[in-house]
Amino acid sequence: MATVSLLLKVSTKTPKGKPVPIYVRLQDTSRLDIMTKTKYSILPDEWNKTKQQPKSLRTDYFKNLNADLLDLKTDLLRHYNNNGNILINTAWLKSYLTPVEAVEEKPVTLIDYFTDYITDKATSINPNSIKKYNVIKNKIIRYEAFMKQPILIKNINTAFQKSFENFCIKNGYAKNTITMEMRMIKNICKRAGRGGVELSNDIDNIENSYEKTDSVFLTFEELEIIKKPKLSPYHENARNWLIVSCYTGQRVSDFMRFDKTMIREQKNKKGDTIHLIEFEQVKTGKIMTLPLNKDVMEVVDRLGGFPNVISETKYNAYIKVVCKKAGLTKKVIGAKKVQVRTEKDGTKVFRKQTGLYPKYELVSSHIGRRSFASNFYGKIPTSLLIAATGHSTEQMFLKYIGKSSSDRAMELAEWL
Repeated sequence: MATVSLLLKVSTKTPKGKPVPIYVRLQDTSRLDIMTKTKYSILPDEWNKTKQQPKSLRTDYFKNLNADLLDLKTDLLRHYNNNGNILINTAWLKSYLTPVEAVEEKPVTLIDYFTDYITDKATSINPNSIKKYNVIKNKIIRYEAFMKQPILIKNINTAFQKSFENFCIKNGYAKNTITMEMRMIKNICKRAGRGGVELSNDIDNIENSYEKTDSVFLTFEELEIIKKPKLSPYHENARNWLIVSCYTGQRVSDFMRFDKTMIREQKNKKGDTIHLIEFEQVKTGKIMTLPLNKDVMEVVDRLGGFPNVISETKYNAYIKVVCKKAGLTKKVIGAKKVQVRTEKDGTKVFRKQTGLYPKYELVSSHIGRRSFASNFYGKIPTSLLIAATGHSTEQMFLKYIGKSSSDRAMELAEWL
């Protein structure tokens, strides 16, 4: 039976800090053992020899690299099994890995590669991620029209970054939106580079930093106030979901799928009955098990299950009404989408702008997840909170609730 494995060739003469090629090895019992290098490379310190993959899969770069390597292994094994009547040797392996057609058909413009990436990943990544990539692609198309030339992958460098960011700023985009999109552009280019597309020597000098923003959330006291007003059935249903969201810390794509059948009971060390819910996160694919506190169980017990499912659009609109009726009208600093202009064809253009707004206007589907993380931060170990929210790193979690290194230092000072 044939097997395909991945490995690095590292010796004492291998320069430190320099990526080395990833080799693929094809074996079939004792009659076949051939190996050649692939077009991929990695730093030796970033490679897991046992798992034959990058040590960390937390960044898009390494996630994409690992996906490409898994595809290579699967496709090579299938190709080998379908070519049993021809001579299989190292030359055959090299020709399979570097076909002439593949070199000739590599996209070299940023738009071409975005199009290929979106098509290739259409069924394997979250639809919301595909939507984000399409938004950036369309923005690059407008940028190309402004520059009156196509943007080549090899020209993505710090000069491009400055020009693209200036274009976005003039069109009213927020700094953090621009930063997020520039990071995604860089990741796309790095993926192209792993496929053999020429990259700028300056691409690694593209650095992005997010501005600290005010984290708007509902406090425990406000959550109690929200429970009091008498509401219409539609708004009552949305309020129930809001309570569930604020005490489970999940995305709307996950908590709106909660069902009573997902709940199971388990005794803790004290002998108390704990209600747990098990589900798979849509965005990350992680299998989650969360405890449901008394506020969530009060909703479930009162309704005989979870509230009625509604669309995210309606949920966003309804919970603004819920919070307004609860009196959350004090103006606070936050960001929301506002109309900035109307195009000649009548299209209304919206941009996210930071300002002073009534708090209820800043409430959206993210408020529950952010409220959970902010309210319990400092009360529950951060590692447990991260496990509950599903954030990939502590840095991402702290950025999500608006905590900086200075904030952490001041909190630590209280314990010293």
